[in-house]
Amino acid sequence: MAVRNALVMAHLIRDSAPLELYAWLDTDAEIPGWDVLSSNPFSLPLPEDSFTTVQNYFAEYHLEYYRQRLFKDFPSRLHALLLFATRVDAENFRAKHPARVFGKNLVPARSQGAYVVSFHDSSWLDYLRLPHSLNLATLDEVSNYYWKGKLVEEVGLMFMDSPWREPPVIEALFQGTLEPVTSHQTENSGWLPGFS
Repeated sequence: MAVRNALVMAHLIRDSAPLELYAWLDTDAEIPGWDVLSSNPFSLPLPEDSFTTVQNYFAEYHLEYYRQRLFKDFPSRLHALLLFATRVDAENFRAKHPARVFGKNLVPARSQGAYVVSFHDSSWLDYLRLPHSLNLATLDEVSNYYWKGKLVEEVGLMFMDSPWREPPVIEALFQGTLEPVTSHQTENSGWLPGFS
């Protein structure tokens, strides 16, 4: 990926060089009509998942609170499109969260014009959404790792007194204009939840 302009950090890019990213979208969604909610696979709760809805809200709230204090140059998760850095990342997300992408199509898109994008390991969100109670210092530490672009596998995390390891799934927080990539064929996530 050619980056012509100076980088604030290695995983925060302000540029206009074409960049290809991926998203799981409903069949009828069109790229110019993408909105933040339709691109975020965690924006809508699963019907049987009211506890997780609260966990998701709290995780997003704390990440945004921390970003506003210390990482103001980064796109907000609340106002950016949540995409995947590569096709492999999108497919790894599907393997981890099949119910979140069931019936959706994997759609590639290319940036058009100037944009701001930052890349983060979405496994940090998985950790924040586990059924545990984290104190404020730990929430700040996790948020710091997320915004600094650290991978979960680089940090020794614990859950229920056992090591917690997850492979990285790199998400892209994108602000700018996207156009569809027609040279690729979209892939439908026909997997039933829990099956691959």
